[in-house]
Amino acid sequence: MEDTMWRLENPILGIAAIIVMFLVFYIVGYISNRKSSSVADLYVAGSSIGPITNGLAMASTYMSLATFLGITALILELQVPFIMLWIQLILSIPLITIIYGTSLRRMGAFSPTHFIRERYGVSASIIAALFMILVSLMYALGQMIGIALAFEMALGIPYLPGLLVGGLIIVGYVTIGGMAGASNNAAIQMVIIALMFIIPLGAIMKAVGGTGWFFPPLLYSDMVPAMVDAMPNFFDYQFSPKWYFSLLGLTVGSLGLPHLAMRIYTASNLQSARKAMVWFAFIIGLVFSATYAMGFVGVFATETQGVTIASGDADKLTLILNLVYNPEWVTALVIAGAIAAGLSTLSGNLLAIGALLSQDIITTLKPSIPTRMRVRLGYAAVFTGGIVSILLAINPPAFLVVSILWAFGLAGVTNAPLIIVGVWWKEANKYGAMAASLIGGLIYILVSPFVFPSIVLTGHGVTDGMGLSGAMLAIPISFVLMIVVSYITNRIPKLSAGLTTKEDHKLIERIHGWSNVHPGRYNSTIGAAITVVVFSVIAVWALMPWNL
Repeated sequence: MEDTMWRLENPILGIAAIIVMFLVFYIVGYISNRKSSSVADLYVAGSSIGPITNGLAMASTYMSLATFLGITALILELQVPFIMLWIQLILSIPLITIIYGTSLRRMGAFSPTHFIRERYGVSASIIAALFMILVSLMYALGQMIGIALAFEMALGIPYLPGLLVGGLIIVGYVTIGGMAGASNNAAIQMVIIALMFIIPLGAIMKAVGGTGWFFPPLLYSDMVPAMVDAMPNFFDYQFSPKWYFSLLGLTVGSLGLPHLAMRIYTASNLQSARKAMVWFAFIIGLVFSATYAMGFVGVFATETQGVTIASGDADKLTLILNLVYNPEWVTALVIAGAIAAGLSTLSGNLLAIGALLSQDIITTLKPSIPTRMRVRLGYAAVFTGGIVSILLAINPPAFLVVSILWAFGLAGVTNAPLIIVGVWWKEANKYGAMAASLIGGLIYILVSPFVFPSIVLTGHGVTDGMGLSGAMLAIPISFVLMIVVSYITNRIPKLSAGLTTKEDHKLIERIHGWSNVHPGRYNSTIGAAITVVVFSVIAVWALMPWNL
């Protein structure tokens, strides 16, 4: 089939579904945020969101539009290896629970940058905030690409007009709604995502002969024998063990994603935040499993059902399968679900950009700014971030999920080491934090194929593009710099003055729940040394030939 055929024949269905959905979201956003008069209202909804709503909103934010489009595209490209890649992201949930849901939540902060500012000072927090803005923009880029593709198929318009129409509508929605609107809408969006993904997938599975169609998230496994007959190499682990080990870098990267951390801070208390994490884990597992099933069925359909998908249409796999096997009105609802997925994550990304720029940079440098001006700066920053992400999406990467994975890697390099080491080791200081962020971040950017294509580590386009090779090198270097620079500067008299204070020790003990300060807690030199040795070995391994 030609590319021009992958459109709704009756665009009125798509237009109607999108209009109804946006009307609901705009109304909910306006009602939720009409009393926002402070930065706490704008960014963390006054810490008033309940556990179920918050858990659904977190899942919706984390899943992103890649659930509908990008993941399935790379399953079509890489088969089982990419399923393994996406599964490992679920491993980040326990880390997020421990670090944010338990430890940093006790600080009552708006964002991870607040912890960095309290722990390492203003200079380190501004460096981290700048990198976090770049992370959020790259994450938002993937959503904007997906939104454009969804509008393209729904309205029958080219990619660029779809980007401009869809992008501007969404930027307006997020700017009006704030975090209260985004949280309430994200919970609704999560329900839409689950229903509009799983139910149509069941119909597709039934059409291609799957007997487990009534519960796709798990029972697509009944199609495994048929897949082995049709495509024996689907389950082959095409890459070396090194490739799979590098996936852990993206797991660590999830800790540095500001838009996800902000959801923890919207909870009214620590118990509510923990309950939200349970709901978050449940819904993530359900829909992620269905995503693997959609990619699996897509590969099966292309191998056995005569469905031909051009390389440029891989990101549209989910929508194409619905066009082939389901009525058009169902596809229109699926497109609406895809847009809802993009909306939820873009909301988190843009609000994170707003908080980082207005709160963590401008207000930190100019603390005397009145509250009303801070809120206005926040709205302006949210809107500006949306416009920048639209501009970046004009010339997109080959697969929309590439920019998202690259954001995970950059977060793992520039933010996660500061948070992890800062929470668990008292000797971490501002010099180590700044060295880790700046040097680690620059290394990651330099070895990526987006800046200097000739400087890559593997020669394998997909691996480099996803940031795996760069993350495996830069994340260990960042951890080593964090520990070594902190250890050395703490022992240089002219630099050590004021680096490790009693207040720092109190902060670390407090975020772990201790009411007293004990010198021996979280202060192991042996543990730090072991960490340096292990990460140094990994960095050297990353420089060796990959042999993919």
